[in-house]
Amino acid sequence: MYPEDSPEEGFHLYRNIRRMGISTDPVSSSLAIKCCAKIRSLIEGVQVHGRVLVDGHQRDSLLLATLMNFYSVCERIDDCLKVFGEIPHRDVVCWNVMISCYLLNKRSIHALDLFDLMFNSGPNCKPDQVTCLHVLQACTNLNALEFGEKVHKYIEENGFDGTTNLCNSLISMYSRCGDLEKAYGVFKRMGGKKNVVTWSAWVSGLAVNGYGRDAIEAFFEMIQSGVIPDDKTFTGVLSACGHSGLVNEGMMLFEKMSRDFNMLPNVHHYGCMINLLGRAGMLNQAYDMILSMRVRPDATLWRTLLGACRIHRHITLGERVVEHLIELKAQEAGDYVLLLNMYSSAGNWEKVAEVRQFMKERGIQTTPGCSTIEFGGVVHEFNVDDISHPRYHEVYAALDEIGQQLRIAGYVPEISSELHNLSVEEKGSQLSYHSEKLAIAFGVLMTPPGKTIRIANNIRICTDCHSFAKVLSSAYNREVVIRDRSRFHHFRRGVCTCNDYW
Repeated sequence: MYPEDSPEEGFHLYRNIRRMGISTDPVSSSLAIKCCAKIRSLIEGVQVHGRVLVDGHQRDSLLLATLMNFYSVCERIDDCLKVFGEIPHRDVVCWNVMISCYLLNKRSIHALDLFDLMFNSGPNCKPDQVTCLHVLQACTNLNALEFGEKVHKYIEENGFDGTTNLCNSLISMYSRCGDLEKAYGVFKRMGGKKNVVTWSAWVSGLAVNGYGRDAIEAFFEMIQSGVIPDDKTFTGVLSACGHSGLVNEGMMLFEKMSRDFNMLPNVHHYGCMINLLGRAGMLNQAYDMILSMRVRPDATLWRTLLGACRIHRHITLGERVVEHLIELKAQEAGDYVLLLNMYSSAGNWEKVAEVRQFMKERGIQTTPGCSTIEFGGVVHEFNVDDISHPRYHEVYAALDEIGQQLRIAGYVPEISSELHNLSVEEKGSQLSYHSEKLAIAFGVLMTPPGKTIRIANNIRICTDCHSFAKVLSSAYNREVVIRDRSRFHHFRRGVCTCNDYW
């Protein structure tokens, strides 16, 4: 049985062997489970699991690790955790699979907790390079810079720092946590070990942090060093142009891609170009480019154009884009939120009511905002109007005081961010306790004056929270770094690196 070649046939062979009365060993059971994981067949995998128990093989750690991976792929994290708990002598492989399971199922906080447990569980479960790769990815997801620095220290102490893939992950982690200085430190120390992944990580890191021209310089430095860019490198450098509004440079690089490197653009490259044109207000050109693409446009690409329509308040084109999303049967709650934003900005409350009714009838629910901030090696989560944090009384008191100080400094709530037809006072109240503001208040409360506040947000930051962070960075003399769904916002002295476009 070879699950990677023909998983269906592999499982049928296993089942026929069992029907013939031939006993199976842990190796054949493991292969059968891999077949089930490959085709994501939960029922068959559970059947094999039952046979493993009947055959008395539940003490084989490698087999149980394979079972854990199967449940992880099938998004049955509780079953995966149950198998993990039943393993009598856990080895590094078992711990790595469980950490990977948490990552795969978007539970990065649990992955970090498990790393700490593994680290303190004894000498036989010492984290290896695979563990470090997984945990660095979790740190990247959570914007957990302090934890990432701890993992970096562990990598150096155990002699892993010469490993290229770990260095690449460190560059990605630091840049995705908004610390380009440390990312560059790792990048520079790699010397001649830099490969295309290394350069791509560095270019993309500069891009997402808003350093467009530096990303372009790094791109050409890469070519001069003899490393040939791949499709991910071009995605990085084109996104850099988009984040920084470098239209001419982006068009030049887009043409260079096929002309000099014989590389046909994929949907991600087109997405970067649509974002670039959209930022510049060239919405009709962006729409024409989508219609003339060699590859079929996906929903993400249409959403990029829809976001540009919202910023430039091009309602007619925005409505047309939503029609394309409906044709693809790929519309999401966020698409309708963008449409609502356009209508509310224009004061068209009749259309707002129509869209809301449509969403209600279709059962479309928006994703609640969630912001995370790391303090003392622990990641703290905040949701809108959150009262689940153990210190929420202090956080709310701090936020109220900050709000008063910022109003004195010139902050005025951006009531356009509130999509309900309410009075000005009511809109201001609704905006007061967004997750980003709660996380910022926690950062101000818990850290000394002048300390940088770093926050990660799961959705696009609203204009009001953006304005709030800008004024706070000036009034409190704090750098505030917020990573939202699409990019970084570095707030310093009342200015954001995105130049108020995102």
